[in-house]
Amino acid sequence: MRQAKVIRNIALGIENLLLHKLRSFLTMLGIVFGVGSVIAMLSVGEGASKEALDQIRKLGSNNIIVSAIKSIDDEAASTTHSHMSIYGLTYEDHIRVVESFGTIRQTAPVKLIRKEGRLGERALELRIVGTTAEWFELVRRPILAGRVLLDSDVEDNLPVAVLTEFGARKLLAAESTIGQSLRIGGDYFEVVGIVKSESGQAGNIQVPDEQIDVYIPISVARTYFGDIMVRMTAGTREREMVELHQMIVQVGSIDDVEPTAKGIEDMLERFHKKKDYLVSVPLALLRQAEATKRTFNIVLGSIAGISLLVGGIGIMNIMLASVTERTQEIGIRRAIGAKRRQIVSQFLIETVVLSIVGGLIGIGLGVLVPFLVTYFAGMATVITVSSIVLPLVISFAVGIVFGLYPAVRAAKVDPIVALRHE
Repeated sequence: MRQAKVIRNIALGIENLLLHKLRSFLTMLGIVFGVGSVIAMLSVGEGASKEALDQIRKLGSNNIIVSAIKSIDDEAASTTHSHMSIYGLTYEDHIRVVESFGTIRQTAPVKLIRKEGRLGERALELRIVGTTAEWFELVRRPILAGRVLLDSDVEDNLPVAVLTEFGARKLLAAESTIGQSLRIGGDYFEVVGIVKSESGQAGNIQVPDEQIDVYIPISVARTYFGDIMVRMTAGTREREMVELHQMIVQVGSIDDVEPTAKGIEDMLERFHKKKDYLVSVPLALLRQAEATKRTFNIVLGSIAGISLLVGGIGIMNIMLASVTERTQEIGIRRAIGAKRRQIVSQFLIETVVLSIVGGLIGIGLGVLVPFLVTYFAGMATVITVSSIVLPLVISFAVGIVFGLYPAVRAAKVDPIVALRHE
């Protein structure tokens, strides 16, 4: 019985709204744009931060990246012809780090050299990454063909190379991939594998790999290319001596990451006279980025929520006008026995219907806008379940809150006065 009454009241409410189609539609617009803007802004914000967070996660939450950097003194002195810059990490630094911290699971020393790679008539400027087998465990990338470096490659000083997909396509082209002899500088290397690589920057941390990388055993890099690099730029010759350009350190427990990073920094400070290193912690950057993302979403949600508030005020305004217009109708219903709660429920149902229908249309608009942004602007957008459910719940609440006052006011109308109203 009660269910039948509710259904009848809902049908009556919808019928009353359809009597003034244009007014009902215009009243819903505030809710439509409010819900749509909440979904659209949250999805754009979520997409903007997702790529950065994914890049940081790829660096590894348990990893610490120690990089060699030029000090200010080295930058100034590098302009002279006779000066040789000596900076960065040393092989002894790597040994000290491995032996001094029991929290470390494994490390990958890295030596970087830029040389031209040549295969037949095809040539490409490559970044040579001299490293160990551990690199491919700490910087996980899909293996597309062949294999990665092995411990035996480093121990036996084997001239083997692993290319990135980009380098393989540029150099190997239509040739068979594995087993080719790649000339780097004046030396030949056997291509034993191809991996997919990432590139770019995660926050203020450079992603360890680039598209033009070729990975060789660090023992081979040290034997073939040495530690001194000579670069000719704009008629000047720059000489640099860098033993290690980078160390990637993996800590066993995520709780030990930041204490270990602080310990590594303190140790390097004792053995380096100048600040020619940088200790980066992806975990700290990840926490900062996630906190920024939450703040960003709150701000965007608050701005879009104002639209819902304005839409709610618009509904209340229209419903108050409707109460005035339908005063005589209210009086007739009261005169034939309608109770106050029935009058309240009638007007409340109308406002809730307006809010829910407006919310559903707003969801459609909110889903469409991110799609258009991605299609035309190329920006990544992410629509989450919470970004759809939250504004719909809010629009339902707006209908109740802003419809309650007009409904109560309608119920308080004196039947005698209402019947005299014209």
